[in-house]
Amino acid sequence: MTRVTARPRLQAARPRLVLLLAALVAALCAVAGAGTHERLANGGYTAKDTEADRAAATLARAGAAPPDLVLLARSATGVDAAAARRAGLALTRELAAADGVASTRSYWMTPDAPLRSEDGRAALVTADLAGADRDATATARELVPKLTGRRGPLDVSATGGSWVSVQAAEASARDLVTAELIAAPLTLLLLVVALRSLLAALVPVVIGVLAVAGTTALLRALTYAMPVSVFAMNLTTALGFGLAVDYGLFLITRFREELGRSHDVPDAVARTVRTTGRTVAVSACTVALAMAALLVLPLPFLRSMACAGMAVALLAAAAAMAVVPPLLLLLGERIGRTGRPDSPLWRRAAKVITRRPALYGIGCAVALVLCAMPFGHVRFGLVDERTLPASAEAHATGEEIRARFAAPAERTLTAVLPKGADARTYRQRVAALDDVAAVRPAAVPGLGPVLTVVSAAEPQSTAAQRLVADLRSASPEGAQVAGRAAMLADTKAAVAERLPLAGGMLAVTTWAMLFLLTRSVLLPFKALLVGALSLTASFGLVVHIFQDGHLRGALGEFAVTGALDLTLPLLMAAVAFGLAIDYEIFLLSRVREQRLRGLDNRDAVVEGVARTGRLVTTAALAVALVTGLLATSGLTVLKLLGTGLAVAVLLDATVVRGILVPAFLTLAGRANWWAPAWLSRGGRVRGVLRFGRVVRGGDVGAVP
Repeated sequence: MTRVTARPRLQAARPRLVLLLAALVAALCAVAGAGTHERLANGGYTAKDTEADRAAATLARAGAAPPDLVLLARSATGVDAAAARRAGLALTRELAAADGVASTRSYWMTPDAPLRSEDGRAALVTADLAGADRDATATARELVPKLTGRRGPLDVSATGGSWVSVQAAEASARDLVTAELIAAPLTLLLLVVALRSLLAALVPVVIGVLAVAGTTALLRALTYAMPVSVFAMNLTTALGFGLAVDYGLFLITRFREELGRSHDVPDAVARTVRTTGRTVAVSACTVALAMAALLVLPLPFLRSMACAGMAVALLAAAAAMAVVPPLLLLLGERIGRTGRPDSPLWRRAAKVITRRPALYGIGCAVALVLCAMPFGHVRFGLVDERTLPASAEAHATGEEIRARFAAPAERTLTAVLPKGADARTYRQRVAALDDVAAVRPAAVPGLGPVLTVVSAAEPQSTAAQRLVADLRSASPEGAQVAGRAAMLADTKAAVAERLPLAGGMLAVTTWAMLFLLTRSVLLPFKALLVGALSLTASFGLVVHIFQDGHLRGALGEFAVTGALDLTLPLLMAAVAFGLAIDYEIFLLSRVREQRLRGLDNRDAVVEGVARTGRLVTTAALAVALVTGLLATSGLTVLKLLGTGLAVAVLLDATVVRGILVPAFLTLAGRANWWAPAWLSRGGRVRGVLRFGRVVRGGDVGAVP
């Protein structure tokens, strides 16, 4: 009998103690993570220390910052009627006197045309709230219910960044509860069907609970050091349960396989840990490293999501390796044996594909390219109140302001000129630019000349981005341009500058992890290329649905703005790529195992697909189920992320992993396993593959 690595003594000798300690840790994490949602913040979607950011800070210091809170007051008799004026002044004074309000502007205090609707029946009261985003959100949560509703002759509603944050947090919390209540039983049902055992199906659920509880506690600790997005909890739940299903399925299936080979329970557990356990560790590290690439991008939202993703991936693997072995030792054969570890359907499919790999491989690649084509006209924007459901107060009020006011804040650009600059000449040059609706001076104490420029174009449009560039090129040295379109232009530039570094980190770390697993030079490059193609196809479908506005009936209503939030494709890329490599690792580990057992390349590919096809498909269905529940959210941010991830994992687990990868592995033949001798050195095993030939006594890493 081949010697196996000794199993961990504590897990083997004291399995009940290990499970008790795991339960205690989970309880402590649950207590530590209580109230985490209240400490999370919305925002962080724009780059810091850019020209637009510095200009906004300059205006804020002078008391002219874009408002955090906007109150829309409507009057049937007109806002200039005596009763409406008295009520408007009272509303303004109440807002100005409230705690946490730094400054206010009101049509009734300083009659300013942009603060009055074109029909004269509505006016605005705005406020800049003190403190960071989380403080401003807390102030808005306290103030808005007191200030809105019917106030004499006025009907008042609210919008603005801080109130959007409040309503987004409330919607996110509701969606999180819904996901937890629905995802857990549906996932359990799927696992029961796949594993044909309730006991076996409970194991991945236990892993998921431990991973999510630990990550929630960690996120609470992180809130004291950095702003953490309110959506981090949704990602934690979806990714945590998704990875738990992956790891639980593969560990249980391998354990059943080992039992089916007439090994006793302790020996089967030890073999499972030595083989699939190592693969789980490599997978978790790869997913975590994929998420880590987001840390170099200059967006606080992505950095907090990266921390959540890294934590939940590593904790899912740690939970799997901590609790699954003692559970298997205790449950033993009640988990069930498996007489046939492969899938006849996937075996037949693999045989068909590997007989004509060029035909199927090229056909699959062409189909993915066709899916990717809509990504060619993608347009990026920034999150605003339209991410909320149309029925949400902040969304409805924002839309009404766009419709009724001549100069909505999102179309306004502010040029801060240096003291002594010729504002008149600059104003004339600006007025002559394309897409400028109006230019007027603004009185801002303590600053040089300040001009307010109203754009005729939406801020995420190409015309608005061009206008920002024209304003800056026409400005004297030392001038700064602020505004939503300027912030978008600067954020896109800042991300583009750091994106090669993030992509390079992702490529290098993924290549290294896959090389350590396969000891192949070619296979990691293939994984990167196929992963990029699969992701681009998923992006194309997301653009077709959300930017172009198709399938709204199937997915529920959402606002079509003609652009995708800049951060979401980046986040989706990291998560989906990590999950795709996760499936790649499990497939390649099985194919390599069969090669080391002496099968030729084609037979090893067929065997690898047959032994992992059903498991990868089941795991992908579970991930798609959990992430797909996000698609039912009223928040477009979560709807897009959930839809994109569900599409990505299903596409990858079926079309890519079932057709494209087997076709490539067959065509590459012996080159799959080539590596220079100096790269092939590692731990001793029975054989090393060089150009597809098993060389006994070679040095490579342990057989997965």
